[in-house]
Amino acid sequence: MSTAILTGPPVAGSPLEADLRTLGFDVHTANDPTAAAELINAVPAGERVAVVDPRFVGHLHALRLALTDPRFPAAAVPGALTAQPAARAALTRAVGRIPVGAGTAHLTDVLTDTLTESLDRDETGLHRVELGSLVATVALTPAQREGAREAVAAVDDEAVRLRTAVKSRDGFFTTYAISPYSRYLARWCARRGLTPNQVTTASLLTALIAAGCAATGTRGGFVAAGFLLLFSFVLDCTDGQLARYSLQYSTMGAWLDATFDRAKEYAYYAGLALGAARGGGHDDVWALALGAMVLMTCRHVVDFSFNEANHDATANTSPTAALSGKLDSVGWTVWVRRMIVLPIGERWAMIAVLTALTTPRIVFYALLIGCALAACYTTAGRVLRSLTRRARRTDRAAQALADLADSGPVAELIARSSRGRGRTGSFLAPVMAFLSAAVLLVWVIFQDDPASWLTVGVAACSALLAGAAVSRPLKGALDWLVPPFFRAGEYVAILVLAARADVPGALPAAFGLVAAVAYHHYDTVYRIRGGTGAPPRWLVRATGGHEGRILVITVLAAALSPSGFTIALTALAVALALLVLIESIRFWVSSQAPAVHDEGEPA
Repeated sequence: MSTAILTGPPVAGSPLEADLRTLGFDVHTANDPTAAAELINAVPAGERVAVVDPRFVGHLHALRLALTDPRFPAAAVPGALTAQPAARAALTRAVGRIPVGAGTAHLTDVLTDTLTESLDRDETGLHRVELGSLVATVALTPAQREGAREAVAAVDDEAVRLRTAVKSRDGFFTTYAISPYSRYLARWCARRGLTPNQVTTASLLTALIAAGCAATGTRGGFVAAGFLLLFSFVLDCTDGQLARYSLQYSTMGAWLDATFDRAKEYAYYAGLALGAARGGGHDDVWALALGAMVLMTCRHVVDFSFNEANHDATANTSPTAALSGKLDSVGWTVWVRRMIVLPIGERWAMIAVLTALTTPRIVFYALLIGCALAACYTTAGRVLRSLTRRARRTDRAAQALADLADSGPVAELIARSSRGRGRTGSFLAPVMAFLSAAVLLVWVIFQDDPASWLTVGVAACSALLAGAAVSRPLKGALDWLVPPFFRAGEYVAILVLAARADVPGALPAAFGLVAAVAYHHYDTVYRIRGGTGAPPRWLVRATGGHEGRILVITVLAAALSPSGFTIALTALAVALALLVLIESIRFWVSSQAPAVHDEGEPA
């Protein structure tokens, strides 16, 4: 239960108390700042406290936005403010600083405004709600009250609530083919007490059933899989809209939403590959399925690394960014640029339609071509921005890139031995990371027999280059390319070694192994985004880091027969999956990270 304190002159017949109880507040009254301070101190430390002026007039949704959003330690609109446990001490200090007695009327007439200004000065992370067309005001006279009530009646706050439940920036397909009706589904779920996490789970289950239908290899199964995949995406949009509609934001919810998106898509790839093998043509497309997963994951790593490197950079300007801003001012170019990157809505629609109408092989060809073009477009633009902007990267950004690099004990040892060589801010790190991946991939791709001890030696050289790449803080203009180069080197090497083994089961085993490792990398991203830092070092060391895993896999390929290598890949996939899943679930269930919600470009 949260507590709301009404402090100020009472207003007869006001629906304010009923509105506050509707929002889940236990309502008390206080005649002066001293009484308000006593009530605040009496509320248990772990509870939210709201201070509201009884003369408040406004929409219920304006109160909801100000008093119930879990993302902010403190929030306010005119006449109402709230403080979560993290900001309770600041609120207590603010109330205690208000003098009592003659000459203080200007501070106590509208006490909520005085407290809001004080919290703002204390830098408590106060969020001033952007009301738009919603009304929130303190009516000091009957005439003001009547005018405010007329303004409230003129705006339908439920319509505003529904409209703002839709993500402010989304893809073309999602905006025009899904959101016009999914918002009503979100309201239906809210009125029945469903939570965003429950809808997210329903979306996952629907996608898994779609993957199962695709795995049948029949035309009917493919058609059903396409429809179910689209419905899964409708639910995927609904969970975020439900979170915004009912303000049920949480770090756990953001993690589930992002993690399940990847699980759904990659499980569907596996279903298509199984269906192709079981269908009439007995087509083996596991290499294409694994290639699609590798390309998609590397593309996401480019996004994550670039954003982490630049989101808090100083002097963050460039001619390329300026041009991008100008293009965003022209309506049609906005939608073209959003569609070019093949966001999740367009991508899943394409996959669903092609699944129903064509074959898994064609689905993967289209997916690989489309995602490759999108990756080239976004990566080229980001490289140009990085080269033309003059920005100073922060220590936090450098640490985030180091965490995303996922360097294990071998690279750590090499980095320590070479620390001090090279200059921070140069192009040495991305060049070394590129060479680390290129040396390994050129060898395994063009060697007649990559399953040899020579490959182990090449992997060791790759690890040396990887250690050199992370030996200095990653603050250079292109240092955000280091994690993507490492991901490409590791994932593609696993794909090629499994494909060259040329035995049944090797590629599905490699698919499972890359999926487990990719989960670990996505989990790292979501921890950083949630403000909780990277996974513990013991977990990174236990998984070997990217260079350690490559060394182990090349040793297994050299030492074992092709069938033995397949069994070893399967065992390694299961072991890594259990390790990272158990630690990830333990962490997120117990995480005390602040509530978050992603409003960015869809993945």
